[in-house]
Order: sequence, then structure tokens, then C-alpha cells
Amino acid sequence: MSNNTVGSSGPAPGKIRGPGRPPKRTCTWCAESKTPLKYVLPTENGKKEFCSETCLSEFRQAYSKGACLHCDNVIRGNAPSSSKNFCSTYCLNKYQKKNEKRTNSPQSGNGANGSDNHANNNSPGSFYDIYQSFDWTEYLKETNSVPAPQECFKQAPVPPVNDFKVDMKLEALDPRNLTSTCIATVVGVLGPRLRLRLDGSDNKNDFWRLVDASDIHTIGHCEKNGGMLQPPLGFRMNASSWPMFLLKTLNGAEMAPSKVFQPEPQTPKTNLFVLGQKLEAVDKKNPQLICCATVGAIKNDQIHVTFDGWRGAFDYWCRYDSRDIFPVGWCARAGHPLQPPGQKSATTPSRFKLRPSGIPNPALPEGGSTGTTNTSSNNSNAPSTTTTAPTIRLNIHSGCFGAMTAYPNAVTASGTLGVVEALARELLAAHPNPQRLTRALQTASSNFSNTIMVQITCGSKNYSVKVPTELTDDELKSWLKELCSGLGCCSAMIEVDSGEAAGRPCALCGDSTSNNVSSAQKRPKSDEDEEEIPTDGAPAPASSEDTSVSASSNKMARVVGEAATSTTGAPPPPPPAAPPADWSVEDVIGFYSGRR
Repeated sequence: MSNNTVGSSGPAPGKIRGPGRPPKRTCTWCAESKTPLKYVLPTENGKKEFCSETCLSEFRQAYSKGACLHCDNVIRGNAPSSSKNFCSTYCLNKYQKKNEKRTNSPQSGNGANGSDNHANNNSPGSFYDIYQSFDWTEYLKETNSVPAPQECFKQAPVPPVNDFKVDMKLEALDPRNLTSTCIATVVGVLGPRLRLRLDGSDNKNDFWRLVDASDIHTIGHCEKNGGMLQPPLGFRMNASSWPMFLLKTLNGAEMAPSKVFQPEPQTPKTNLFVLGQKLEAVDKKNPQLICCATVGAIKNDQIHVTFDGWRGAFDYWCRYDSRDIFPVGWCARAGHPLQPPGQKSATTPSRFKLRPSGIPNPALPEGGSTGTTNTSSNNSNAPSTTTTAPTIRLNIHSGCFGAMTAYPNAVTASGTLGVVEALARELLAAHPNPQRLTRALQTASSNFSNTIMVQITCGSKNYSVKVPTELTDDELKSWLKELCSGLGCCSAMIEVDSGEAAGRPCALCGDSTSNNVSSAQKRPKSDEDEEEIPTDGAPAPASSEDTSVSASSNKMARVVGEAATSTTGAPPPPPPAAPPADWSVEDVIGFYSGRR
């Protein structure tokens, strides 16, 4: 049929039709187009984008069972019964037509068994070209930052060659039980990295190792060194059947030869990292990803890895000689995909935007230091589309009832998320009952929809704390009151600094934020002193500290001097002037008897 037929919608002669509106990007799993695609999963045939972590997890679980040979999508329940290698009849027909053309073409040497079968293809392929286009040089100039030098890392200067193949068997330590050596199978190859699955375990516990890792060996290494192969943690069969299972697993299997294992690189003598340096790091929540990252803090032999353009939920602490961190440009040299920064910056703008360097206020162990001050000056040349979160100061009235003398006078950090994390860290370091504090934080945060789990290290212990991500001023005040209520403290013990002096008294119980004067040293007012208070309502010429001391002492004197009767309920007494840790038995009895 001619294009000039009446009613034809074809373009006019001589005019070239434009490409039109590009198709909307949708979630690979749920096909949602309205939600921003914040999560990316690299595969051998390109990257898959998802709207949520749940969709990514569901897709990855289904993808591991098999993918369509034509479109590389997961095979669902509506797949054609004639072939289990295609997700739909459409893909089956398309694949067959393409195969026929290749078979008939004289230039097609591989035929149907050529490069289309990507299941066991270990070569990098065109997929890596997508991620190698990331320009580190331009990004370092844009963020006015410097890369961490090679001598900081426990990585080979030249990335090792990966000659492993899928389905090869080897020995590896169980990452959930490092005292057990197990049989593992190579189920994936990505650059110099191996995706391993312990035989007898399921695909939910796969883990990644470099080919020059020290905890993978050839079959027989454990026995030669006097050890014994163990079933993995969560072995799905009866423990007594392990010897027979092991025999069947190794019978006829392809063993990884010793030549494919690479020697482990040397370990740096000390921690040479500097705050604000750039690097590439494994995302431990999505370990198949390596992302652009920054050294956000340093504590002895630990560094805090913060991912550029992502929220703090993905950040973590690790040793300076960790095998999960790499120098800038390692992915490009190794043929491994690199996750570019700012995947979450395409979402709707929030009230507190991330800095270009991606250094939030980390959950810093006691005695550590952050790079916020240093990096803020370094980012002066950053794009104008990003703004630094405002600095927020929280005053803590450590003299309020229920408070601890070990609490700091104030906590200051950038943004609500930063100040909430800093407050939780300071309270955990000083509170005698961390479990109660974490429950109080959980309860206070349960009223908000946008929450994340952050890891806070205090001493040698790690705590997982649920905190809200973005709060308005009123929401922050409400969250602080809920937290104080959960701790059984004065509801005004922690308040947002509105500009007044840091030592002003508490609005409820009159205690100051200053720790210089112990409440145990305050002299109780006598009845004569009480009579000297003017009755006309005019304030006495005394400082706010004296006023708070006299008010608190007079209330306590009345509680001790007046006994409650059966007809008149005793007014609820305020707690003793001393902190709860210094209360006597009489103070405790008096406090709880007044609450009945």
C-alpha cells in the first residue's frame, strides 16, 4: 500500500519525522512509572532499574533461577509451555526468527550456540562499556576532591586476571561462621570477583570474593592442613548425611585448578587514609555493586565509607585493609561495572539536600573525627543545585530529673538526620542501659513514615537504631519529647536551641544545662527564706540559677514536711535535686509514692 493513500498517517514527502517523546522509564519488576527508580542492578546484558529495594530483591531472586534468552527478563508463570527459556511467546518467536537469519547468513560462524547464550559467558562484553564511561577526572574536579593513593589499599596495583568459570568447585570459609571451611561453587563471575554459593545452602546466602582473596583455596587444601570440611551454616539436610552429600557433590565436578588462584596483595603497614579522599567501595547491602565513595571519618584503624549521592543508610565502617574498598579507577582497569554517584539525586527535591561529596554526619565512634569541616570548604566549587543542610544545635538539660550527669551540654550537627544520629550516639555513650535507650528511639521514630536504620558504634559495641530521615522544626521537637518520655525524663530535657544562651534553665523543672554546679551542692531554702519572696508577683532580684535552685528546694521541703492524708491526695512531687544515679532509698520511695 502506498503511503499517499487517503487516511494514511505517514509523514509528508521530504520531511523527516522526529524521534518523538522517549518512553517512560519503569520499574523492571513492577512496571511502576510514577515512582523514581532509585535502585540499580547490573547484569551481563545491561543495568536493571527498580523503584524499591523490595522489587530489586524479588527480581534478583527470580533472575537467579533463569532469564529469557531474548529480552533477558525474568521468566514468570505466563511463560510458554513449549519452552522454559523464554518469558513469553513473543520472545520465543522473535528469538527463533533471529536464529533462522543467523543460520542462513554466511557470516554467522557461531550459529545458535554462539554469543547469544550468556548464561556461562564470563567475558566482560559490552555491558562494562556502559559503566566505564564514568569520568573520574571530571568528577574530582567538580567536587574539588582528591583520590586516595594506591598505597592506602590492600589491593594489587594491577587488577588480577579472573580465569574462573561458572560451576567450578573450590574451598571457602563460611562468611557466617569463619571457623568452618566449606565446599563452594562459582555461580557468577564479574571482573576479578566471584559470586560463590556454599554447597548445601540456598541462593539467599551467596557472597562475593576476589580471585586473590586469602579465604578461598583449591579442593583438598583443608585436608592437607589437618582440617575437615564442614557443612555450611543452615545446611538443609540432616547432619548425618553430610559425608554422602559431600561425596556426591565432588563426584564428577569441575575443580578449580591452582593456577586460577591469585596471590594475596600486601597489607599497608598503617592507616594512611585522609578525610575527604575518594575511592571505590562495595555496597554491602547490594554486594554486586561497586560505587563511588568518600572517606567520611577515621577512627584508629577504621574508616567510615560514605557513598556519594546516597543516603546514610548504605554507609559503613571498615578496616583500612578491607578487601571491599578500591582505589579510584580500579573498576575501569579491572573491567568491573562502577555505580556512578547520585542515583538518588533524580528524585523530588527534599528540604535537606546531600552535599556533592556525599559525606553525611556518620555514626562516629567515641574519639573519632569527621571530615565535615574539611570537605565543606572543598566543595565551594560544587554545582549550585545542591545546598548544605542547616546546622542544628540541641541543648541538653542534664540537671533535669531522669537525666544523667554524663550527658553533654549540647549536640550540634548538620541537618535533622545528622543531629538525630549525633544525639543518639552521645546518649548511647552515656546511658547505663543502652537497650532501654534503643527502645525509646524506636518508639519515638515509629510515628514517622520516613525512617532508616543506622549503625552506631560505641566502644566495642554496635547498635542498630531506627531514626527519622527528614523532619520539620515542629516534628523534631515532637520527636525529642517522645524520646524523653520513653526515657522517663523531663519532657523538656532536650530542646532545639532557638538562639538563647546555652545555660538558660529548663522550662519545666528549672534546671540549667550547665554541669558546673552539682545539684547535690544546692542549699535548700528555709521557711524564713521562703517568706522573703515578694507577694506582689514581682520577681526577686536574683539570677536564673538562684531562682531555679530556690524553686526546686522549696517544692522538696513541702513534700517532706507535709504528709498526705487519706482524704486529700498528695500532689505529685518533683524528683530529688540529685540525679537518679545518686538517689537514696527515701528519694526513690518518695518519687514513686507521689505517682500513685
